[in-house]
Amino acid sequence: MTDSKFIKVRCSKCKNEQVIFGKAASVVNCLVCGTKLADPSGGKTRVDARILEVLE
Repeated sequence: MTDSKFIKVRCSKCKNEQVIFGKAASVVNCLVCGTKLADPSGGKTRVDARILEVLE
């Protein structure tokens, strides 16, 4: 079993809080304003937004 986690992040543009997967396979955009929140990096996600919490 992998130790993948979900991450709660806050968009720097509109302050929307969103939960994303820690090992996303595609670009993650804000659901409200469309700003890029995270990029895939072959393993763990490279997060461009503020991380609020790591969920189990």
